[in-house]
Amino acid sequence: MSTKSQPDHTPDTHPGEPLLLTEGPSEPEADVPQLLQTGGPAVKLEDLGPMVVNTDGTLSRISNWSNLTDPEKERTLRVLSARNKFVFDFHIGFVF
Repeated sequence: MSTKSQPDHTPDTHPGEPLLLTEGPSEPEADVPQLLQTGGPAVKLEDLGPMVVNTDGTLSRISNWSNLTDPEKERTLRVLSARNKFVFDFHIGFVF
């Protein structure tokens, strides 16, 4: 007799669909340029946190990155770097 396993997703997500990025701050910060130009000044995105390579090839970010402590961020970066490398290496040669 076989039992049905529970789906590996939360009720508000659907397997196979890319994860949506969360919305940014409602008001732009004063020191962040609002217009990007080719060859213009660099724009830093460190406050958004690291990119996550999902198993389906999509990219996302850690939604609570700004709430993590420095030790949590260091551990997350270490684990995420290894995971991203594994997922990326697995998909080399495959078209996403």
